[in-house]
Amino acid sequence: MNTNSVLLAYATRYGSTQEVAEAITTTLCQDGIKVDIQPMQDVKNLDNYSAVVLGAALYNARWHPEAHNFLSQYQETLKQQPVAIFTLGPLSTSDAAMRRSRSQLDRELEKYPWLKPVAVEMFVGKSDPSKMGVFERMFTKASDHRDWKAIRAWANYLATQLDQIAVLSPA
Repeated sequence: MNTNSVLLAYATRYGSTQEVAEAITTTLCQDGIKVDIQPMQDVKNLDNYSAVVLGAALYNARWHPEAHNFLSQYQETLKQQPVAIFTLGPLSTSDAAMRRSRSQLDRELEKYPWLKPVAVEMFVGKSDPSKMGVFERMFTKASDHRDWKAIRAWANYLATQLDQIAVLSPA
């Protein structure tokens, strides 16, 4: 096993989570961590990774279905590895919206009592009606309140967390 390799697996509907995953990957790489980034649906196994970072958004108070599928499919392996989670939730920067989305994520994660993430973070998301179907477009305003500084800061924090638990010790 390559003990210096992290998988960042993401699920995205319209591309915003992928953009955040790419920013996190860039920051982790700048911190000296080898990161493989893949859509969750493309992951074939976790054999070559010493840690996993999962990214998925909340839609209508529910976590992306691919995130649920991933956790179910790889449960046994993920029990043995450090796992970190980031989620894009509210489209508003208000404290109430952040608390509501965090509560929704917590309810989703409660479905996996075996999962003990080393880090969990919620970011404000993006809404781009031009990428949505006609029905969704009728009820959605364009917005992008993603805080790239906060996203990079969390990635730096995550690198420190993984290093502290000796996941990324040199091979």
